Amino acid sequence: MLKEFGHEIWIADGPQVAVAGFHYPTRMAVIRLADRGLFIWSPTRLTDALRVEVDALGEVRHIVAPNSLHHLFLPEWQRAYPAARLHAPPGLRKKRQDIAFDADLGDATDPDWTGEIDQVLMRGNLITTEVVFFHTKSGTVLFTDLIQQIPANLLSGWRAVVAKLDLMVGPEPSVPRKFRLAFTNRRPARDALKHLLAWPAEKVLMAHGAPVEKDAPAFLRRAFGWLIGPRA
Repeated sequence: MLKEFGHEIWIADGPQVAVAGFHYPTRMAVIRLADRGLFIWSPTRLTDALRVEVDALGEVRHIVAPNSLHHLFLPEWQRAYPAARLHAPPGLRKKRQDIAFDADLGDATDPDWTGEIDQVLMRGNLITTEVVFFHTKSGTVLFTDLIQQIPANLLSGWRAVVAKLDLMVGPEPSVPRKFRLAFTNRRPARDALKHLLAWPAEKVLMAHGAPVEKDAPAFLRRAFGWLIGPRA
């Protein structure tokens, strides 16, 4: 179930999640830190088989929700790993008051992963403020919803038309149109993008869509060309 994606990073595909009639594939990542502690990014459903594989890698120390839309499976991970710290992105504490979070994600990295994982908040979006991460050892940039590519075979009828118009399907992953329009304050988004584009990226991982495993810097500039450009 877990697949090695790079040095000290593994990925696992979870079940499809239905939102407004659309079925989204899901993916999580496990990063092993230098102290052998595990950083769980955007956790999917915790099955018995997945738990065995995760436990074989190390001790779960951090469970991370990268944006306020990815929270469905947090409670089961928290129950399974009560000693782990649960990190909330902006907006999720208010949305899920039933979950006891231990820390809030910001632009500053947690001391436990400083130097190993960098992060930046993509502010200015009305839908959600996503925390984008960069794993230095593998050169992987991790996106949750800001970049997507839904397999065309999961869509039919009017949903296929809407997904195409929204740029959720296409020849390569991209920023969906609804997220582009939701960046009503683009100055902080551009500032975050400058930070993001300075990372020595080798790969791009996303929760919904096939990873990009070559020419990552060029891909990121294409994906955010609408924000970089003079009319963005």
